Formats: sequence, C-alpha cells, structure tokens
Amino acid sequence: MIASTIENRDDLLSYLNAAMSLEHATIPPYLTAYYSIHSSTNSDAAHIIRVTAVEEMLHLTLVANVLNAIGGRPDLTRPGFVPSYPAYLPDGEDDFTVDLRPFTPEAVETFCKIERPGKAPTADSRLVKTPDTRTHFLVSSPTAQEMRFYSIGEFYEEIIEGLEKVAANDPGLFHGDPARQVGPEYFYSGGGEVIIVSDLESAQRALRFIAGQGEGLDSGLYDAEGELAHYYRFRQLQLGRYYQVGDHPGAPTGPPLSITWDDVYQVKASIRLADYPAGSELARVAEDFNADYGAFLALLTKAFDGEPSVLQEGVCEMFRLRDGFNRLVCNPLPGSGGLHAGPTFEIPAGTGPEPQAAPATVGTTRTVTT
Repeated sequence: MIASTIENRDDLLSYLNAAMSLEHATIPPYLTAYYSIHSSTNSDAAHIIRVTAVEEMLHLTLVANVLNAIGGRPDLTRPGFVPSYPAYLPDGEDDFTVDLRPFTPEAVETFCKIERPGKAPTADSRLVKTPDTRTHFLVSSPTAQEMRFYSIGEFYEEIIEGLEKVAANDPGLFHGDPARQVGPEYFYSGGGEVIIVSDLESAQRALRFIAGQGEGLDSGLYDAEGELAHYYRFRQLQLGRYYQVGDHPGAPTGPPLSITWDDVYQVKASIRLADYPAGSELARVAEDFNADYGAFLALLTKAFDGEPSVLQEGVCEMFRLRDGFNRLVCNPLPGSGGLHAGPTFEIPAGTGPEPQAAPATVGTTRTVTT
C-alpha cells in the first residue's frame, strides 16, 4: 500500500492551496475558448463552456471553505497562483499541455483530458514518478518530491483520506471561524449548492462533489445533483449530440448539437505579452486586462478571507471582463500570420487588494489601432 503523503495539518494546507490553484487554472483556458466564439454563433458550445467555467468557480469556493475550516488563509494573489501557460496536467500514462486556445477541436480535446475521470488501477499507482524533463504544475504532490498523481480524481482522494487521518489525531482540526465560510446565500450558479464546511463529514462531502462533477473518479454520466459531469458535457461537442438519461458514455442519443468551427477568432495559442508590438495600443489593452484580472483575484481573496458577501460581485466580475476579452480577440496580432490577439494572464506583481470598478456598460467590440 502506498504511504500517505499527508501526515499533518501543514500537509493538508499545502494540498488545499494546490487544489485552489488547480481549480482556478482551468478557468482562463475555458474563458479564452468561450470568448473566441463569434457573437450569436455556436450557442450550444458557448453555453456548455460558460456553465462549466462558472462551476469551476463553485469548486474554487468549496476548496476555500475547506481551507478556511481548518484555519487556513486562501490567497489567490500569491506568486505562482496563476500558471504560466502552457501548463502540464497528468492524464494517466501520458502528459499533455493546457494552453490558452480558441474554440477548436484541439481545445475541446484538451478540455476532455482535463476533466476525464481517472481511477488508478491500484492504490499503489495513485502516485507516479514525474519525468525529469517535465514540470507538472497542476497536480504534483506538494509533499512527495518528484511525484505526481495519476489523475485529478486521485489527487482529491488523497486529500479526502488525509483529512480523515489528520482529524483522527487532531480533534481540533476544524477550528476555523464559521464567519469565513461562503454559504449558498453568497453563491448560486445552478450547478450545485455551496457546502458550508465545519467538520470532517462536510469537508469530505465538498471535495467529493468536486470530483464527481467532472474532475475525478467516474461515477457515471451524471453527478450527485443530476447534472451532466463536465467530461461528458465536452464529449457532446466531440460527438455532435446531447446525452439523455439512459445513454451509454460513448453513444449519446439526444438532439444533435451544431458546431461551426469557422465562426471563431483564431487566437494565438498561449499568447504572451512579448508577442505584442512594444508600445502599441493593443499591448496596452493586454496589459490592462492582466491588471483587471489581478484585481478580480484580489476580490476573490477578499471574499474568501472573511468578507464572503463580495463573492457575488466576483462571479459577475468574471464575465464583466468580457470587454477586455473582446477588445483583444477581435484584433489580428501583427506579425502572427493572421492569428488574433488574446489575454495572456500574466498577472503583474503587486496587484492591489481592491479591485477596480468595472465599466458601467459593455459596448460592442472594436478594432484597436496597433
């Protein structure tokens, strides 16, 4: 039997901070694909991606509740919280990169790999050796050097078992201030209710909900709330048809799902600020977006750090960022062979704790002079 990599509260804090990074790391790729879709086209795909991104916010909130319950301090502004894309994510025996991509078959394939349920063949294979040539940012073990998890589901299983082990030896583990919990009155996404965490049972329930909704051990097409798991939502985009109750995983029989891949801005994959013409207005827009996104993360940190009521504003802010997205993706990137600009998510150091106000209205997209 593989030795536990979680022995005490400090180990749990390391794992839960890594889980917050993981849950957030899927949001920029999903939003990049979503905003690359031309307005009024690909409505089925846009809805699937948008709802999944919002539910990743729910997962982020659930992990923050667990972290707060054991006396941790969530911080989404710490250095390295936002990965440098492309980032690596384990997928069974193989590795793949998570890029910032437009809505393409390649992007959907990556989304399926991110969300694919993966139970290790045996308990001893939950952890696997990290190749020397790769950096596995998202689900490497924070306490076992050079080891990574077989899947995201196994990563969460490790935390769930670790919570049980540490709680058995530390009756005071769940000593966090209840006022720091984000309750359902502060967050509603339609994809599940926020769980207030106060003890081992509620903590394990919150983490199992995350795994069951799409990023973990396969419990079938639908999660405990009756919602289609994230993996199977994205599989619909590959198979061209909706699932309905009673379907087998590889054979949906519901209504057809229409996709037009040409109705997409071809954003440069994993674009960086260095790709923009120095001093151009387009570069300034990209820099402003990064600052605004840093302010968004600061707002979420504030919500998770004792002011849960501001989370409602944070969920709205995630999509108020669309103005910055649209100003970038609708513009060709000079010198890129016809590819378009996009956010880089390179968060500037020293982002202030107070988020800047969003524009009162969001106008139509316009071309930026480069």
